[in-house]
Amino acid sequence: MPLNGNSSGRRWWIPALAIIAAVIVLAAFVSRRDDGIRVRTAVVEQTAIRSVVSTNGKIEPVNNFEAHSPVSTSVQRVLVKEGDAVKAGQLLVVLDDSEARAQAARAQAQLTGAQADLNASEHGGNQEEVLNVEAQLVKARTDRDSAQRNLDALKQLEKQGAASAGEVLEAQNALARADAQLNFLKQKQTKRYSNQELDRVKAQRTEAQATYDAAQNVLAKSNVRAPFDGIVYSLPVKQGSFVAAGDLLLQLADLRKVVVRAFVDEPDVGRLAPGNPIEVTWDAVPGRIWRSRVTAVPSTVRLRGSRNVGETTSIVDNTDLKLLPNINVGVTIVAAEHDSVLVVPREAVRMEDGRPYVLQIAGHELKRRNVETSLANLTQIEVKSGLAAKDLIAISSLNGKPIGEGTLVKF
Repeated sequence: MPLNGNSSGRRWWIPALAIIAAVIVLAAFVSRRDDGIRVRTAVVEQTAIRSVVSTNGKIEPVNNFEAHSPVSTSVQRVLVKEGDAVKAGQLLVVLDDSEARAQAARAQAQLTGAQADLNASEHGGNQEEVLNVEAQLVKARTDRDSAQRNLDALKQLEKQGAASAGEVLEAQNALARADAQLNFLKQKQTKRYSNQELDRVKAQRTEAQATYDAAQNVLAKSNVRAPFDGIVYSLPVKQGSFVAAGDLLLQLADLRKVVVRAFVDEPDVGRLAPGNPIEVTWDAVPGRIWRSRVTAVPSTVRLRGSRNVGETTSIVDNTDLKLLPNINVGVTIVAAEHDSVLVVPREAVRMEDGRPYVLQIAGHELKRRNVETSLANLTQIEVKSGLAAKDLIAISSLNGKPIGEGTLVKF
């Protein structure tokens, strides 16, 4: 009986010890877990990531026309108003061109006179002078032929003793004078004016032509017509107002396509490339986004206000004509974009000796995981290796205490 009693007691004691040990272990575990630090966490996501450049820009017309007053005058008629859609060739503004017409008439007279002088100089004179020289040439040839015949006759008579040597000499002198007169008239017919005289006449003609062309240009610009279909977006003049030479009369543009000129800060210029997607927003049209691609990247950096910026341009469709010239817009340029990649918050990635790593949560303990990163933006960074989708990682402690490899955490 005692033997059996001792055996039964031992059987009770062994399970009790096991329970006590389990309780101790559990208590130790709970106690250890209670010592953990609460942390901010993030889950590794498989999604898209974009690296963008956010800046401001300005809208400019692709096809723009500005009309300026060619002279100081008054505005006779204004046939359109701002915002009007106009057709190519349509008359828009008419200036007072009375003085321009008078100037054109004077220039035409000067040109006609200069052209007549040039023709005269190139053909040996005017028509009357040419006819007179030709008549003189006929007489000079007749006189020369007569002198030649007289000399020939006297030479024959001299051989027969019927004429003296003095008479022959006089006949020779008469022939020489006739030849000289004939040669003079020939030169007068072909080279009446010297090269210097010809140059002067040509210069006068060129000056007269320039004056006439200028007068015609003023007349043409006094009637402003639309060079293409478009919209009048600036019209600073009114009918009857005075305008000085060079004053702006109107601005016209085809706004179905516009240029977005974006101003990119110098550190971001190297991230740009032709073809980068862009997104354009305007505060006046909330929620609307215009999309296009970069057509030209900066070739230089200039000071704009207090910023060193490069200018990049893009052509944007504006078929509904919402974007207006000279407005300021917001521009987002997508420098790079990767789809379906592993992404973590940028602040979760730490650096040591130039190598990136994260703190992965394994149970209630942090484990260091070296990672390879790629594309990054202001809030996120792409992880190429070292983690898997849905892994849980720590960002920082909630109480400001440092965390690292082996830190115990609680949730």
